[in-house]
Amino acid sequence: MQIPYHIEEILERLENSGYEAYIVGGCVRDNIMGLAPHDFDITTSALPCQTEQVFSDCRVIETGIKHGTVTVLYKGTSVEITTYRVDGTYSDSRRPDKVTFTKNIRDDLSRRDFTVNGIAYSPRRGITDPFGGMRDIKTGIIRCIGNADERFSEDALRILRALRFSSVLGFEIEENTANAVRRHKNDLDLVSRERVFSELTRLLCGKDVRRVLTDFSDVIAVIIPQLETTIGYDQHSKYHNSTLYEHTARAVEAAPAEPALRFAMLLHDVGKPACRSVGEDGEFHFYGHAEESAKIAEEVLRELKAPNTLRERVCDIIRHHDAPVDLSKKTIRKALSRHGFERFCDYMYAHMADDSAKAGFCLPRIETARQAVAIAEEINAETPCLTVKDLKISGRDLMEFIEPSPRMGKILSQLLSEVLEEKIANEKKALIKRAAEIVNSV
Repeated sequence: MQIPYHIEEILERLENSGYEAYIVGGCVRDNIMGLAPHDFDITTSALPCQTEQVFSDCRVIETGIKHGTVTVLYKGTSVEITTYRVDGTYSDSRRPDKVTFTKNIRDDLSRRDFTVNGIAYSPRRGITDPFGGMRDIKTGIIRCIGNADERFSEDALRILRALRFSSVLGFEIEENTANAVRRHKNDLDLVSRERVFSELTRLLCGKDVRRVLTDFSDVIAVIIPQLETTIGYDQHSKYHNSTLYEHTARAVEAAPAEPALRFAMLLHDVGKPACRSVGEDGEFHFYGHAEESAKIAEEVLRELKAPNTLRERVCDIIRHHDAPVDLSKKTIRKALSRHGFERFCDYMYAHMADDSAKAGFCLPRIETARQAVAIAEEINAETPCLTVKDLKISGRDLMEFIEPSPRMGKILSQLLSEVLEEKIANEKKALIKRAAEIVNSV
């Protein structure tokens, strides 16, 4: 096990004081899988007051004292240390109403969600794995510890955690656990939207997201009811060889694993059913679906309490996900001026993800969007003139022709437009001459 030195010291101090101490949960799982753990949680036979005595020379915060957890500030880091416990009932589907402390590590591990998270490690005692977590890691299985219905009834967020682990780790969900996920899916309505958004974000950025979205579409529809109409929806379009929801899942998988782009592709076509029209040939058309999808995405992300910056970016990407792509350098320069380099690239990545999830004859369009990104990168590297601030003159230079006024701003905007059109160079003398011509033409 790769354990930071300060974590080993904490374990050793507890052991030397007569208590058992283990690292537990995700940090052990990630170590076994050869991944770098992000956080280290410690569990111990010491009661909270005894832990405080062991670390009396440190600052100790009673962060979750009711549930046996204290946070020790040790050598510049904060580490949560929790007493072995057995949980009582969960009336709020989140935290136990009360806990009972125990001296048995197995009792503590038995209350945890999945076998892969029910493994503990002590430098003195080695691995403790009473529920076969190492076996399930080896075979790639997400399985509840004990009775799956009880685990999900205790904390409904575990339903979404099962899907998240399946997506991120690429593990299959064991049959009994999967069936319990579906039986309890409506309990997700009891979970705070902030917690749902956090888990859903990580699920969407997982490497196996397409499979999870497809296999558990009914669960996803509980979280985002607006997606329900897309499930099984036949698009009756030559551009599509799958249902609307299947296309969506494929597009999510094809997008870069970044929250805004993954959310954008999840919701980029959600407005299609509301925009459907039928052509004379029987093909479906979805005119205006990008704007309608953006409106629905705004509603969905507000409900999920998503950060404003992410919500705005997602909706903007959706509005532009199917706009025509022009490889003219002049056109791309204008687009960069209007939207900025990063947002323009967002649009192109959305184009690539969308087209990769369509019928085969649409695939060449992916290369077109990729070329647009390359041209944008080339323009961006040239320190281009893309905004009024980039012009080699300012309002001060125009004061010999015109007094400060709204018209001055319009002249600067016209100069920028002509620079973008390559009608005039971004050089001070040329710009001043052209400004004088505009003023005198009126």
